[in-house]
Amino acid sequence: MENIWAKLSNEIAEVSAAAGKSVVAVQGTRHASSGIVIAKDAVVAASHAVRRDDEITVITAPGQKFSARVSGRDPSTDLVVLRLQQPIEAPIARWASTSALRVGELVLALARTRRGHIVASSGILSGLISGPMRTWRGGEIDQFIRPDLNMYAGFSGGPLVNSQGEFLGLNTAGLHRSGITVPSATVQRIAAELLEKGGIQRPYLGLAMQTAALPESLRTGLNLTASEGLLVVHVEPGSPAEKAGILLGDVLIKLADEAVADTESAQLLLRRHKAGASIAAGLVRGGAMINATVKLEARAA
Repeated sequence: MENIWAKLSNEIAEVSAAAGKSVVAVQGTRHASSGIVIAKDAVVAASHAVRRDDEITVITAPGQKFSARVSGRDPSTDLVVLRLQQPIEAPIARWASTSALRVGELVLALARTRRGHIVASSGILSGLISGPMRTWRGGEIDQFIRPDLNMYAGFSGGPLVNSQGEFLGLNTAGLHRSGITVPSATVQRIAAELLEKGGIQRPYLGLAMQTAALPESLRTGLNLTASEGLLVVHVEPGSPAEKAGILLGDVLIKLADEAVADTESAQLLLRRHKAGASIAAGLVRGGAMINATVKLEARAA
C-alpha cells in the first residue's frame, strides 16, 4: 500500500518549491517581509510592511538582490506595488479564483527570508465570508479569507497557495489581528491600477451625513416609502456635492436610483461607480423633492 503520508509530504514540498519561485523577500524597513512577482519588473507586497518609497531591496534567491521603488500603494487594502530597476528571471504568479473555496480546505502560506530562503506554513481555511468586506482602513476586499496557520514574521506580503500551486491571495497581518488573506481578485485589480495610475481613484461626494427619521406627514405628502434618509450636516467646499448644488440641511433619499438610509449603503453605492461618472441624487429640501446630478470625482491623495 502506498504511504499516503509520504505522498502528501512530497506533494507539499514540490508545490512549495515551484510556487516559491514567484515569491520574493522585500526589505523596505528594518524587518524584511515578502512579495509576489506580478511582472518581470514588478512585485506586489503588503503596504504596512514597506514603510519607505525608494531604496528598497527585493531578494529572489540567496545572493540575488535587486533595487526597487514604490510604483503605487493603497493602504486601505494594505497593498503596494514595487517597480524593479531591472527585469528579474522569476515566473509570474498564477492566480486562482476564490469563489469556490470551502472552510476546511488545506492551504499553504509561503514567504521568503531576508537571506532569500523559502519558508512555509500549512493549515486549513478557518473562515470565509462571501461578498465584499470593508476594511478598517476604509478600503474594500472582495471576500474575507482567514487561514488557520502560523503567519511568522516576514509572512506578510507572501501568498496563500492551493494544492495546484496557484495563488489564492496575499497574506497580511495589517488588516486583521489574526492575519487574513487579501483575495486574488482584489490583489489583481488593485495592483493593475497601482501600476497604471500610481494610486486608487475612489469617487466621493464630499458630504458629512447622519441618519434622520422622516416625519409621517412628509412621507405621505411626498409619497415616500422610506422611513429614514441621510441629513446633510456638512458640504465640503469644492466637492462634487457642492458643485451639484447640494446644501446643508438637505436630506438624501436616493442615490443612483437606490434608497439610502445610512452612510454605509451610500458608500456601497459609490464603490460601484468610477470617478467621472454622473449619478442621480434624490433629496428632500424645504418639504419638497428635488433631483440633482452629481459628477463623481476622485478624492485627492
